[in-house]
Amino acid sequence: MTNFLLQNAQRLHQAGNLAEAARLYGEVLRIDPGQFEARYALGVLHYQAGRYAEAERLIADAIRLNARVPEAHYFRGCALQRLNRNEEAVSVFDQALLARPGFIDALMARCVTLMTLNRYEDGLADVDAIIAAEPENAGAWNNRGCMLQGMNRNEEALACFEKAVSLKPDFVEALISGGSVLAALKRFEDAAKNYEHALSINPDLPYVRGNLILYRLQCCDWRHLQRDRARIAADVKAGKPVIQPFINVTLSSSMPEQLQCARTAITNQWPKQARALWRGETYEHDKIRVAYISADLRDHAVARLVAGLFEQHDRSRFETIAISLVRDETSEMGKRLRAAFDRFIDADRQGDEQTATLLRGMEVDIAVDLMGFTSGCRPGILSFRPAPVQVNFLGYPGTMGTAYVDYIVADRTVVPDEHRPFYAEKVVTLPDTYQCNDPRRAIADRIPSRVELGLPEQGFVFCCFNNSNKLTPEIFTIWMRLLQQVDGSVLWLLEDNEAATRNLRAEAVARHVAPERLVFAPRVKPADHLARHRAADLFLDTLPYGAHTTASDALWTGLPVLTCRGATFAGRVGASLLGAAGVPESIADTLDDYEALAVKLARDGDSLRALCKKLARNRATCALFDTARFTRHFEAALTTMRDRQRQGKAPQHFAVDAGAA
Repeated sequence: MTNFLLQNAQRLHQAGNLAEAARLYGEVLRIDPGQFEARYALGVLHYQAGRYAEAERLIADAIRLNARVPEAHYFRGCALQRLNRNEEAVSVFDQALLARPGFIDALMARCVTLMTLNRYEDGLADVDAIIAAEPENAGAWNNRGCMLQGMNRNEEALACFEKAVSLKPDFVEALISGGSVLAALKRFEDAAKNYEHALSINPDLPYVRGNLILYRLQCCDWRHLQRDRARIAADVKAGKPVIQPFINVTLSSSMPEQLQCARTAITNQWPKQARALWRGETYEHDKIRVAYISADLRDHAVARLVAGLFEQHDRSRFETIAISLVRDETSEMGKRLRAAFDRFIDADRQGDEQTATLLRGMEVDIAVDLMGFTSGCRPGILSFRPAPVQVNFLGYPGTMGTAYVDYIVADRTVVPDEHRPFYAEKVVTLPDTYQCNDPRRAIADRIPSRVELGLPEQGFVFCCFNNSNKLTPEIFTIWMRLLQQVDGSVLWLLEDNEAATRNLRAEAVARHVAPERLVFAPRVKPADHLARHRAADLFLDTLPYGAHTTASDALWTGLPVLTCRGATFAGRVGASLLGAAGVPESIADTLDDYEALAVKLARDGDSLRALCKKLARNRATCALFDTARFTRHFEAALTTMRDRQRQGKAPQHFAVDAGAA
């Protein structure tokens, strides 16, 4: 009887009639609870239907009846993988391979899981075993490229992705991965071609169109920008996963669009986990335990801002923990940051759930995400709710669009009260500026001459050291008009890639400006970069994404910054910094005013000298560079967050009193 039912169930299962197959499998198990094949097949059916927790339970029960079937271990591992229980999945795939050495599907699944856990060397061994057995396996070559990319062996990774595409020309995953490696190698034009090819195969690939736009922006290819902006805006409003939020802030001046984009990204990539790790327990600590989570705790722009905050925390009241998502034990900044924390944990080889479990085990009171949606981010850690209070701070200029992040740290300039409805977080308003700074940033003693820097000995030097993807045709057109109005002036830009240099010079010619009036500064060490600021006369900010660390760099060296107050957080940082530096007169409210003020400062030496003198006087006393003052304000914010949570109060908007310092 059971054999007849089982055969019918298997036939219906193969035909795709899952509901009736499930009923018959259940009937078999009612008659014979120890029937392995029915329990295993019912687990596979649940897996195919996307019910991964039930699939994992059933297949685990089946394995207890018969542990010798490699496919059972394989499907259980796949279910665990889908449940983000990756460490367990690896162990289960191990069992599949013990049952059948060389089991290709299990090797492939294990290598993907190891990649998720950043265990690239182990995953590489698996994928090499697959390729040895099946040298024409395009998927294996693609995975090998992903492993090598994770190990920063980009040239080798690119060769693997190209091999995968040669074996399977319509392999969009390999085209996309190859494009990302080309971008890492600053071959942005080639990266864009890869993404164009992928979209020609499937126009609806998630996030590919957004990355294509980014690569075009990074090489200052603006030919399609107007059309791209319109399409992205429409897709974002429709809730489509078309662009990552961090790329969108370079395009969009719409607060509602930025919120929608963040919500879409969270829903599609880092949804709230059903199982919260912190479940309302009260911690009784003498000190507030604060964990800072970032892939940028190394020689990085964010680290150069925040190092002083870490060092100046009041150790009698705060216990600080670093969760580093990218290992750096060699750079001077990396060594400095390791010394700044009570505990420094390298989590680069841990999955999101494992890292979240670690935070919960340490009874962290407040988890501070320093990345948001920036490169290398892992919001999935916070999706497990490992801490009673979770905070978005500094790295990403916008909302994370999710209820599992309680607060965003801001100031009244970057997030005025009327913008609060466009933030999923409650807004914590600091009294001066949201951006901390490090008073130990070194400026090289030697200042190169203008001639050494490729600048004219005489003539006004406008500069902008923002990354090339922040440059837009609207801002560039204003800059070209400035060069036309100020005789002998030049525009000094950061040299990023050959294509950007070529395209910008062509854009200058199209606006009737000689290409040699654009001068490009190669990347140098931070101290040398700061020193060469003193060869410029005026730093020009960008929109819709303005200067952040680059504006602080300029002000720290005494170089005046001209900004235009934007419509979103990303475009209002310059105004925040200038206010905190005590020079609000170089904030324009419109682009017309921005252009007029730039011309005035370039033509009126007395006005520019007065601004430089004021900036120099303020440097030692202004709020922008008073790290101790900022730290006390930030600590007051953390204390209020923790106290509200302990009192059982929901997160709420609040402002830190200036007297807290």
